Amino acid sequence: MYTDKVMDHFSNPRNVGEIENADGVGEVGNASCGDIMKIFLKIENNVITDVKFKTFGCGAAIATSSMVTEMAIGKTLDEAMELTNKAVEEALDGLPPQKIHCSNLAADALHEAIKNYRENK
Repeated sequence: MYTDKVMDHFSNPRNVGEIENADGVGEVGNASCGDIMKIFLKIENNVITDVKFKTFGCGAAIATSSMVTEMAIGKTLDEAMELTNKAVEEALDGLPPQKIHCSNLAADALHEAIKNYRENK
């Protein structure tokens, strides 16, 4: 059902936690499955220098959260805004069709955190 990459990111999630005094915070949820993701960003000179996440949800939700944080670190804000839900899914070598919505949440949470930063700077 799940790829090795999904299982790896679920079993050993990267960048779990919260950043105190984060520059941007984004939270999204999907009431249909109960997954809720919160992403915290640290930004210096328009580059994402640190990303942490807290996710309440299924294994795929945790894996996509972990993957999107790895994909975002080191990117400019514009580059991170171009990260797509499909890119997260592909980086995990795919998700079962019923779990595709999880990849949507991960990218959406990242985008919301960037919007939050831009609105508050």
